[in-house]
Amino acid sequence: MIHAMIMAGGSGTRFWPLSRELRPKQFLAIGGDDQTLLEATAERILPMCVWDRLLVVASEHHAKPIRKLLPDLPRGNLLLEPAARNTAPAVGLAALEVHMRDPEGVLVVLPSDHVIRPAGKFRTLIRAACRAAKSGAFITLGISPTRPETGYGYIRVGRKLNPVGKQALFDVDCFTEKPDHPKALSFLRQGGYFWNSGMFVFRADVMLQAIASHLPDLHAGLERVRTASKGKRKRVLREVFENLDSVSIDYGIMEKVSNIQMLPCELFWSDVGSWAALPEVMQQDQGNNVYEGDVLMLSSRGCVVHASSRLVTCVGLKDLVVVETPDAVLVCPVSEAQAVRQVVDRLRQEQRKDVL
Repeated sequence: MIHAMIMAGGSGTRFWPLSRELRPKQFLAIGGDDQTLLEATAERILPMCVWDRLLVVASEHHAKPIRKLLPDLPRGNLLLEPAARNTAPAVGLAALEVHMRDPEGVLVVLPSDHVIRPAGKFRTLIRAACRAAKSGAFITLGISPTRPETGYGYIRVGRKLNPVGKQALFDVDCFTEKPDHPKALSFLRQGGYFWNSGMFVFRADVMLQAIASHLPDLHAGLERVRTASKGKRKRVLREVFENLDSVSIDYGIMEKVSNIQMLPCELFWSDVGSWAALPEVMQQDQGNNVYEGDVLMLSSRGCVVHASSRLVTCVGLKDLVVVETPDAVLVCPVSEAQAVRQVVDRLRQEQRKDVL
C-alpha cells in the first residue's frame, strides 16, 4: 500500500517576523491561500493514502497546532521528535512505523511547506513514482530549473530508463549541494540538471536497509525504538534522538545509494523559501508588487509587503520587503531576503524570546 509522510519539523526562520518558533512557516497561509501550507500538503496527497496511512513527523512543541490544523489525523500518526536532528532521523522514524504496519509498504516523503499546482497532476506523478519504487529503487522528483538558482541542491541525471506509464524516468548520476552562481549558470547551460525538490518515494524496507548500511548509529537507535515496549517507547525515543547526529536524508542516504532514479516533475513548484519568493505564488499588481493585508502602494515597484495589524503605506519604494506584525517590523531589500535568518540568529543570541 501507499503511505505518505509529511515532514513538518522545519523552523522557517526566513519568514520572520510572521513565522515564530511556535508558528513556523508550515503553519502559515502563504501566497494568498486560506489554507496553511501544512493543510495544503495533506489535502494534495490524501486522495492517494487516506488519513490512516498519512504520517506527520514534527517537533514535540508543535503537537497542539498540528492536531488543530489536521483534526482527522489519527493520534498515533503524529510522530513527535524529542530533538531536532534533521531529516534522516525523521524519515527513518517514519519508515520504521510504516514497516511495522505494512512490511511491503511504499512511503512518499513530502516537505510540509511547498506550493505545488495542479494537485491532480502531482498525484499522477506520485503514482508513477510509487510504481517505480516497488522494484526496490529510490525515486526522487526533480524540478526543471528556470534560473541559475543558488539556494537549491541539484540532481544530475544519466541514462533515460523505460518510462513508467507516460512518465519519463532517469538514472541519477549525482547530487550537488547548493552551487555558487557561475556553477548554477553552467548547470543551466549544460542541461541534464534538475533542482532537488526534497520529495522521495521508496519502499520502507529498502530505506531501513540503506540506513543500516550507511547510518549505523541511526539504525541501532531505530532498532531500540522498534523493540521497546509501548510503555517505554517515548522514553527510549527521547534517549535515541538526543544522542543522534544531525544529518539530512540527502547527505546520509540519497548521495550514497546506487539504485536511485529521478522522475521529472513538470508542474508548478515553489519551496517558498523566503519573502522574495512570494511573487512566484501570488498575483502581482501593475508595478510587480505583491502584498497582503491592509496595504496602500503608491509609485512603488517590485516590493513584497505584508501587513498583519495595521495600515502599511509604501510610497516610491523599489525592490523592498516590508513586513509588519503587532510586535516587530522587517524592512530589507528583496535581494537580501535570504539573510532574514541572520536576524533570527541575532535575536537568539540576545535572548529576545519576546519576538522569537
